[in-house]
Amino acid sequence: MTIIPTNQPANRTIQQLFDLTGRVAIVTGGAGLLGQQFSRALAEAGATVVIASRNQENCQAWAEQLQRDGHQALALPLDVTDPESSKVLVAATLEQCGRLDILVNNAYARGVPAPPEELTVEAWRTWIDAGLSGNFYCAQAAARPMLAQGSGSIINIGSIYGVGGTDVRMYPPEVPVNASAAYGAVKGGIVNLTRSLAVVWAAQGVRVNCISPGGFPGETMHAEFGAAFAAKVPLGRMGNRNDLKGAVVFLASDAAAYVVGQNLLVDGGWTAW
Repeated sequence: MTIIPTNQPANRTIQQLFDLTGRVAIVTGGAGLLGQQFSRALAEAGATVVIASRNQENCQAWAEQLQRDGHQALALPLDVTDPESSKVLVAATLEQCGRLDILVNNAYARGVPAPPEELTVEAWRTWIDAGLSGNFYCAQAAARPMLAQGSGSIINIGSIYGVGGTDVRMYPPEVPVNASAAYGAVKGGIVNLTRSLAVVWAAQGVRVNCISPGGFPGETMHAEFGAAFAAKVPLGRMGNRNDLKGAVVFLASDAAAYVVGQNLLVDGGWTAW
């Protein structure tokens, strides 16, 4: 009988598997609602975090807040609609931090919301260019140094509306349906782009996965909409400022070393009905 050696790695503790000390992460849209949660979680796990978006003032303010809290963070500019901007961001990260290990592909821009039959060409292009094309440009730019070093984690950000349609009945007449058909097309595209990139790059050490959040309210929210949304969630509430932290650290870390091409739904059970 032929015995094939398994070449198992040395045993590591769970604390070691989740530890991101010494790693460098870019979080696009890192000063936004979800971006702050992603970037803080990675920083708390030990990573140096680069906060990037078009709003450099917001990025700088958030990076300084993370620094005051004892973390390593810096701000760099990014326009996700410009492929060259993604390349410049990655080059600046390598120059200032020496490496790149993690990309959280979170930035996008909303087009003007409208019913599908009224959605303008301009609005459609805004959604697609900033959401789907921009996601690919950032992943492509980040993958190059990751492939060269033989390791890396790219985490795309999808949505529950990337796996199902929008229930417009939740929206009162005065509340615009921001999760338009274009938004669903972008997020659905990101989910499958994740799989496509994952199966190409995995053998070279770069893992690509996706997080698809449910509803996460901003500082203000229409009360009737919030109640209608929460009523559709098995947990009975929308997401909070901690609910995405574990997911992003898990996928970024060695604890997820065997997780490739997956779409992790963090939605309180919304899609489990």
